[in-house]
Parts: sequence; C-alpha cells; structure tokens
Amino acid sequence: MRRLSGLRDEVTTWQGVSKRVKYALDLVEMAAAEEDDSLLAELTDEVESIEAYMEKLEFQLLLSGEHDRDSALLSIHAGAGGTESQDWAEMLMRMYSRWAEANSYRLSLVDRTDGEEAGIKSVTLEIEGDYAYGYLKAERGVHRLVRISPFDASNRRHTSFALVEAVPDLNTDIDIDINTDDLEIDVYKSGGAGGQHVQKNSTAIRIKHMPTGVVVTCQNERSQLQNKETAMRILRGRLYDLELQKQEEEQARLKGQHVEAGWGNQIRSYVLHPYKMVKDHRTNHEVGNAEAVLDGRLDDFIEAYLRHMIGEKT
Repeated sequence: MRRLSGLRDEVTTWQGVSKRVKYALDLVEMAAAEEDDSLLAELTDEVESIEAYMEKLEFQLLLSGEHDRDSALLSIHAGAGGTESQDWAEMLMRMYSRWAEANSYRLSLVDRTDGEEAGIKSVTLEIEGDYAYGYLKAERGVHRLVRISPFDASNRRHTSFALVEAVPDLNTDIDIDINTDDLEIDVYKSGGAGGQHVQKNSTAIRIKHMPTGVVVTCQNERSQLQNKETAMRILRGRLYDLELQKQEEEQARLKGQHVEAGWGNQIRSYVLHPYKMVKDHRTNHEVGNAEAVLDGRLDDFIEAYLRHMIGEKT
C-alpha cells in the first residue's frame, strides 16, 4: 500500500506538470494569434515557475533507490582521540539535528553514550520523513575536524575523526532473514544523569548478531519490549546496509576500482584553523562558511554527492 501510494503521488505530480505546460503553450498560441503583448508577463512568470518546479522534480529523480524514500537511522561514533573526538561527535549530532529541523523532519533519540569528560562516544537518531534516508546516505563515512582544541591548555591544533552511519528505517516485512539463534541478547539497567532518570529495572537492550558481529543497543524507551523492538529495527537496517555495501564493493571490483573501508578515507574535512573551510573529498565541493555548515546547512553537499553518483553510474 505504501508503494502504491507513492506511485500514485508521482503520477499525480507529473500529470499536474503536464497540465501546466499545456496551459503555457495555450498562452503562447493565444498571444501570437491576438498579437497581445500583455500576456507575455503572465507567460514569463509561468515558465519560470515551471522551470523551478522541474528542477526540484529532477533532483528527486536522483533519489530513486529502493529505500531512498524511507526514514533514516543515523548513528555517529567518535573515533580515536578521546575527548577531542567525542566533542566532535556531539558537534556532528547538533549539525544533523539542525538539518533535520530545517527540513521539517521528525527527530528522536534512540540511543546515546556520553563521553567521560565531554561530548559523546556514540549516538543513534531516528529521522522520520520522506526521503530522509535518500538524503542522509550521502553522509556515510568518516568526517574529519581540524581546529584549535578547546581542551588543550597550550592552544595547539588538533585533528579529530568521527564515523557517520545512515541506514533506512525498514519495515518488519523487509526481506532480511534474521535467525533468532544467531542473536545474543543482553539486558541491563539504563544509564542517565542520576536521580529519577536512572532506571531501577533492567530495560536497556544490547543485541549482537553473531554471524556479522553487528552490535546495537537501545535504552531510550521506558520498557524492555520497546527497546528490543527499536533495537531490532536498527539491526535490520544495518544488516541491509551491509548487504548493500557488499553489492557496491562487488560493482567496484568489476569496474577495477579499489575500495578500502577505513578511517584513512575521510569523506569530508571541516577546517576551523588556520582558515575556515568545509570540503567534500568525493565531489571537491567546498564552502568557506564552516559555521553555517555546522549549523545544518548541508543541502549543497548532499545534492553535489547525489549528482556525482549519478554521473559515475552513467
């Protein structure tokens, strides 16, 4: 039914475009027949409006993957470097939260592990809305930050890394076979700030998928059952993402490209010192207003990546 609804919306959209184009052509014929220049202003406005709308629709065609229209589960993991990287991971969480809010997505916290002194070790966010995964898949990979450390009394420059993962929030009917015998499930008490926020009962869930080694945790819900259901949704998404990566790696192998998944392959650098710049190493798209990017202005980077990927495939 979701598939049918989506296709119906697409058909209705393009039928609407067709009607608008026909109306514009009728205006052209009318203006020519009557030699009426007064219709030119209205015609110009309509053509410009159609062009702008077509550009938007053309961009949506870049999001044609099977699950691009789905909501997303976004995870951020601090890299090596202790407090520096943990603070960077929290900065990224804020960046994606601002992006989601600016694009009218619903944002909710699934799981969070705080750092010892500052920042976060890891966090998982649920971002609900049309095409959330289609956009955020452009953000998967290692993000590097270069700045003067606020934690260094000597004011030295530090480089920090964090890993961003994005998977589709898949329905329970997805064709991902999970054998319950392959799962190692642990329950424990949820952490918190202390006082009334600390759970007295063991409601937090940790699930390990033994064949792949994938581990997911959830402690944000009030009941053990809710945490388990959420953790299973995340696990399905990550197993789907693993299968997708295998296909992409096989395609790259057949093309003769060498793919190495590792921390040395950062996709984007955020430089705050000695100059300010954000550069995506996959597309070479860069901007000088680093503060705006860290405040959630990511659309240009996402669009550049999606157009780059379409160019590679063609």
